[in-house]
Amino acid sequence: MTAAQPTSVDRIRDYLARLSQQARCNLLTEIERLQLHGEDVSSFSSILAELRAEFRKDGENSHRIGNPSRYFFQPIEELLVDRSPEKANAGQISRGSLSAVWEWINHELLRTMARDYCETIKNALVAGQPQKASQLADGFQSKVVKSLQATLASEAGVQSAQAGLGQYTSSHACINDLRKMVGALQIRQAIAAFDAALPPKIDHLEGDALMKVQGLLDGFVAKHPQGLAFALTIAMKRLAHPWQIALLAIQASHSRSAEDIAATRYGIAVSMVLDHLEDRHVILRQALKTSRVEAAKGILGDIYEIEYQLRHRIGRFEESEWGKRLDEFMASLTAELEAELHTLPDGTRHVLGAFAHRRHGGLLHFLARTGRDALAGGAAYYEKLIGSDHKQAG
Repeated sequence: MTAAQPTSVDRIRDYLARLSQQARCNLLTEIERLQLHGEDVSSFSSILAELRAEFRKDGENSHRIGNPSRYFFQPIEELLVDRSPEKANAGQISRGSLSAVWEWINHELLRTMARDYCETIKNALVAGQPQKASQLADGFQSKVVKSLQATLASEAGVQSAQAGLGQYTSSHACINDLRKMVGALQIRQAIAAFDAALPPKIDHLEGDALMKVQGLLDGFVAKHPQGLAFALTIAMKRLAHPWQIALLAIQASHSRSAEDIAATRYGIAVSMVLDHLEDRHVILRQALKTSRVEAAKGILGDIYEIEYQLRHRIGRFEESEWGKRLDEFMASLTAELEAELHTLPDGTRHVLGAFAHRRHGGLLHFLARTGRDALAGGAAYYEKLIGSDHKQAG
């Protein structure tokens, strides 16, 4: 490389300079999130170093935490997920869509209003007036919602929004997140009240706890039926066992059959549990990839627990669309784990036979062997579950 040729660092700096400050901020947040989840981000080390140098100097990290966009999106914080926009369900908003939406609002949709909002809220934050900052954010949220409702009311407006967002993201599904943002911000006070009324943590959704959550949901949905999926997402995050959100749908049905459960207003909760399974699968894949056997054990236990509970509690589950989706999911998981087994030394491959005949036990034996005695308790527990399942089937 000659002196006239740009170095890798120069090219990285040139690339980052082309991004807005908010986009660079979001990029740093996303890389750090991947790092926290155990992903290998070594290939981003140079970018990470540059971004940290920019945002961590002179105490600017605190500015990142309290910047105008964070105040603007605060009412939908509980709805944000790390799924892609394509996979975010009706009650979820992909965190990855925030940057594109914010850039589009600032540079195209409401450029002058957005500039005034950013300047005034920064002044309030510098002056140590968080309450005023929240009031400013609320006022700007109302303006944005009103503008977006008009924009999305026509096909031409939708196409214009899609094109505008396309300048900041390659995801065509970002427009769906935009619609959900409008719906959530429109009822943001009601969402905040529902959020505050829920217990901080629910160890088991049964008895009084189930009745309380169902009562809160019924009251919320009676006034804001369009917000049902949002409320379920928030409630699900409070559960120690997220699959138990399906109990709301099961409780509301008459016969506990899949068909009756799907017909209840809370039937969507079962689909949300299947979405949760897919998220656990992603994390399991990461754990196996990095040889974190103890973490894989816990995640796998969650997956099999959810599978068991859905099949056990919902009648004629196998005939439903939920059952077909779960079958496909478990078949894919099984194939991946069998491929993982093939990477083991010859002396451990005999567990494939056990795995093929008894998926739960075979896999746990595999993880126990690679993780020594880490799964002793988990294996016994799931053998008990399987035995119970076979007994009921008989």
